[in-house]
Parts: sequence; structure tokens; C-alpha cells
Amino acid sequence: MIETTSGQPDDRSRRHFLKASSMLGLAVAFSPVTTDEAFADSRITEKEDTVTQSSAAQRGSEQTADETTIRPFHVNIPEAELVELRRRINSTRWPDRETVPDESQGVPLATMQELARYWATDYDWRKCEAKLNALPQFITEIDGLEIHFIHVRSKHENALPLIVTHGWPGSVIEQLKIIDPLTNPTAYGGSASDAFHLVIPSLPGFGFSARPTTSGWGLERTASAWVVLMKRLGYSKFVTQGGDLGAGVCTVMAKHAPPELLGMHTNFPGAIPSEMAKALQCGDPPPSSLSADERRAYEQLAVLFAKRRAYAQMMATRPQTLYGFADSPVCLAL
Repeated sequence: MIETTSGQPDDRSRRHFLKASSMLGLAVAFSPVTTDEAFADSRITEKEDTVTQSSAAQRGSEQTADETTIRPFHVNIPEAELVELRRRINSTRWPDRETVPDESQGVPLATMQELARYWATDYDWRKCEAKLNALPQFITEIDGLEIHFIHVRSKHENALPLIVTHGWPGSVIEQLKIIDPLTNPTAYGGSASDAFHLVIPSLPGFGFSARPTTSGWGLERTASAWVVLMKRLGYSKFVTQGGDLGAGVCTVMAKHAPPELLGMHTNFPGAIPSEMAKALQCGDPPPSSLSADERRAYEQLAVLFAKRRAYAQMMATRPQTLYGFADSPVCLAL
């Protein structure tokens, strides 16, 4: 096992982060079914199926009898897979263009064609791969599932351990830009007391983590797995952060309130009151008690619930029906 040790956190150094622990009582805005099913659906909505296949082969060759072992991980996608991906992008059969001049019918055809052109001709996966491989990456098994994570320790002795969870349909790549500022704050005008040891895992079924073969890997189970991961790394005290789907994970971690967890922060809080969320889901008109600003917010949310969440309902209720996601890279990109 790769073992790490953690110094005791400096209480004075956490002024900004621990303020966010007041968010512990917030409820996630989405329904539990929608957020939990997003994990199961990720077997279809992963960024690139070839990436997961390659990492799965690597994991299989590295399996050991000790399920708590933490193994180094290196990304190396076969060139043949990248060539095939580009071929499939270039072979996309496009629909007719939208019949309106705006985005009310979905992503405009011209936008998707330009994205596909860039993806097939200009995008350099090897640059991204090199960025990932320049960081300490690992794989470990938790609750029967292989979990991939980046683990960067700060040079500052009393740095606070922090686990950061990405969103859907994202990946750990979203967090690459925050690693150096958070682990090395003195290089950005901060002080050593602002430093964090960073753990950035791939959600179950996303990126280089294994895909669940049974249902049940929702927010609750993932939140518990993250606590196991942090303790396995030797951290007796830590904090958590997440946005989008990751916000659901860190909020549930706070709800579980393990003794090791000092606080949580989210940039996607569930701020809609439960009674308002129910009214929105039912298509009810705004309550008469709302102020002008609240009514305007309610009407904006009503559009979201009525016209911009059909994809989420399909993924939450009939994920196996979305075969196009697995077959077409451009369909997945949408």
C-alpha cells in the first residue's frame, strides 16, 4: 500500500474554507432519483469509451489480492483507438439544420459541426494525456469498484486535506487548473496557511474509474466511498468540495457527518426550497406570495424544468434506451 501521513490542520489557516461549512444544511436541488441515476447512466455517457477500455485492461493486469492496495496509474490510449475515434467523428451523419434562428430547438447544427471539425482535426489528446501523466495518479478498490484519483500533496507541512469531486458529464480534467494554486498558494500571493493536500477522484463510471455493473452507486454510496478513500490515504481530518453532481456527493458526505469531515463547500448549492421544487416539477404557476425578483427567478426555473431537462429525465428513467450515446462520439458530445 502507498501510505501518506498528514499533519494536524492549522485552525487559523482555514478561515475561508470553514466558513462554507454553514452550507451543511442545504438540500440538493435535484430529485434523488435524477442524481443517483446519473451514476448508473454514466456507463453510457462517459467521455470516451475507448479511454475506459484501455484503463480497464491496465487495471486487470495490476490486480492484487489486497483490495486496499493503492496502485500507481498511467494513461496511455492506443493510437489505433484515437484514429478510429477521428474516423467515427468524420463519418457522422448530420440532421437537417434547425428551423429557428436561436437555440430553442437545441444546439445549432453549425455549432456542432464546428466542434466536430475541431475534435477530429485540431484537438491533441496527447497533450491532455501528458498533463495527466505529469501528476500522481492512482487506482484503488473501494466497495468492489476500482476508483481512479489524482493525489497531489502540498509542500507545506500543515496543508489541509481536501477531496474535490467533479460534475456530470465532466472529469478530473476540470480540476487540473486548481491544483497548483491550492497546493502551492505562496506562488500566487497566498500564505502557507492557505495550502491544501488535494485528492481528486473520478466518479464511479466516469473517466478512469470502473463502471458499475449493478445499480446502487448513487450519491450515498459514493459519499461513503470518498470517506474510505481519504482514510486509506492516511488523512484523519479533511474537507470536501464539489460542483454539479459533485455537489450532491459532498452534500451527502456532510449529511453523513463522519467524524473525520471538518466541513464542505459547494459551488452548486441546492437553494430551491422543497415546496418550490415540487411546484416547478408539477408545472404550477408562481405562488402569489413571491416578490417580483422571486417571481422572475421562478419563471426562469419553470423554463428549465419544462423545456431544458428532457435529457435528464430520459437518462434517469430509460438510460438503456440511449444507444446512440455509445455508438456516436458526436451524439455523446451533445
